[in-house]
This record gives sequence, C-alpha cells and structure tokens, in this order.
Amino acid sequence: MIQPKTLEEVADLIETGQRLVFVFMADWCPDCHFIKPHLPEIEAAFPEATFVELDRDAFMPLAQKWDIFGIPSLVVIDQKREAGRLVNKARKTKAELLAFLEGLENK
Repeated sequence: MIQPKTLEEVADLIETGQRLVFVFMADWCPDCHFIKPHLPEIEAAFPEATFVELDRDAFMPLAQKWDIFGIPSLVVIDQKREAGRLVNKARKTKAELLAFLEGLENK
C-alpha cells in the first residue's frame, strides 16, 4: 500500500489514470485499527488497483474537498474520475469492503 506524504504525490498518482483505492484512516481511530489487519488481503484480491493509505488528519484539505466525514472511508478513482465511494462513520468489515470493491468491478 502506498503512503504518500504530500498532496502533490496524491495529485501525481491521480494523473497516472490508474485505478486507485484511497483509504482514509487515522492513528486515533479504533474502527481503522479494526480493519487495518485485513487491508493486505483486500488489496491482494484486487491486483489491478493501487491502494493508497491517507492519514485523514494529515490530508485534511483533501478530506474536506472529497467530503470524508467518517473514517475509515474509501474513495476509488479510475481514469482520473471518481468511480465509487464508501464514506460514512460506521465501522466497516472485511466483507463490506470486499463487496463494495467487487460491486465496482461489475460496473
């Protein structure tokens, strides 16, 4: 999983046009700690996508622009456009994340 340090790095990733799964999390978030151990397996299930972990607090301007009000949250960008989002304040399970990403594959 890629962990960019700057907004410029995020912008460069988007400019590639590849399928990106942005995972917004934070160190203080218990729901993020709940899902984090499952992320490598989820990432392996979608080899065509590049997973990008963003600390919501470190990327607050982007989180605000993308309306990320709850974490963990996912925003999928494909061909420089938003392809889907799973953004809410609820705890997410491995099954929910897999179903969300599989649903995008079938579109």
